[in-house]
Amino acid sequence: MQTITDWQRLDQALKGASVAMGNFDGVHLGHRSVIALAAAEPEPLGIVTFEPHPRAFFAPKAAHFRLMNAEARGHRLEKLGVERLYELRFDAALAEMSAEDFVQEVLCAGLGVRHVTVGADFRFGKGRTGTAEVLAELGAACGFGVTIAPLLRIEGLDVSSTAIRQALSEGRPRDAAAMLGHWHRIEGAVEHGAKRGRTLGYPTANMGLTGLHLPRLGVYAVRVEVLGGPQAGNYDGVASLGVRPMFGQNAPNLETHLFDFSGDLYEQHISVALIDYLRPEIKFASLEALVAQIEADCSAARSCLTAL
Repeated sequence: MQTITDWQRLDQALKGASVAMGNFDGVHLGHRSVIALAAAEPEPLGIVTFEPHPRAFFAPKAAHFRLMNAEARGHRLEKLGVERLYELRFDAALAEMSAEDFVQEVLCAGLGVRHVTVGADFRFGKGRTGTAEVLAELGAACGFGVTIAPLLRIEGLDVSSTAIRQALSEGRPRDAAAMLGHWHRIEGAVEHGAKRGRTLGYPTANMGLTGLHLPRLGVYAVRVEVLGGPQAGNYDGVASLGVRPMFGQNAPNLETHLFDFSGDLYEQHISVALIDYLRPEIKFASLEALVAQIEADCSAARSCLTAL
C-alpha cells in the first residue's frame, strides 16, 4: 500500500482510483462495508482520510477519543487490500474549504478520483454543510460517480466508533471486536520504562497511549504481533493498561508481558490485541503480593487464550 499525503502535487499515475472516504477510526465492520463497495469498482482501491482527525483539530483539548493511531489504521487498511492511502492533512486551509471547493480542488483536480463511496452519515466541507447527497450531485458535475453505503446494524444496533468506545470503556473487548470485525489493537513503538517488571521477573514491553481512547483500566489477556526485527511474529501475553497505582501518580500506559519470549524489543513496533478483561488495577500492600497476583494473571490469561 502506498501512503500519499500531498494531494496538490500528485503524480498522474496515482490518480484515477475508486476511493472510500471517511475517518475510518477503528476500521470497523461499517467502515469495511463502505470499503467493499469501493473495491467493487474496476479502478485501483484507495482510501481518502484525514490526519489529524478533524475532531482533534477542532477540539484539541477534548478528551482523547481515537480507537487507532494513524499507524494502526494504515496496517488494518492494508490488510483489506487498499492500494493507495490518501492521508490528507487536516489543517486550517482544509477546514475552511466549502463542500464545493473540496470536491473540485481536492477530489477532482487533486486526486482525480473516478468513484467515491461514503457512508450515509458522511459530512464534509466548512461547517459540515456537505452531505452524502450533496457529494453525489457535485461528483456528477465533476465527472465521477458516488455510492452511498447504508449504515450497518447488528442485532438492531448501529455499528459505530461511539458504540465500540463504550464497550471498551466498560471492559468488554469481545463486544468491541464483534463490531470491529477484528480484535481492538493498540500499536506503536516499545518505549523505555522504569524496568520494574524485569526486576520482578516479568519483563514488559511498554507503550504510550497518547491521543487514544482509554479502554477500562486493568489487566487483559492479549495477543501480540511483533511487527519487525529478529523477533517478528505472534505471541500470547498479559498486559496491564493503567496508571500503576503501586508507584505513585503516572500517565496511563500499556505494559505487556509476552509469554515464552526472550529478546530486546526496545524501539520495535508491536501490535497488542485486547482479548479478555481479567481484573481492575489494584494497589497492593507489598511487592510480594503484586508478584503473586501477576503470576495468577498469567495463568488466567493463558487459560483465556488457550480457549480461543
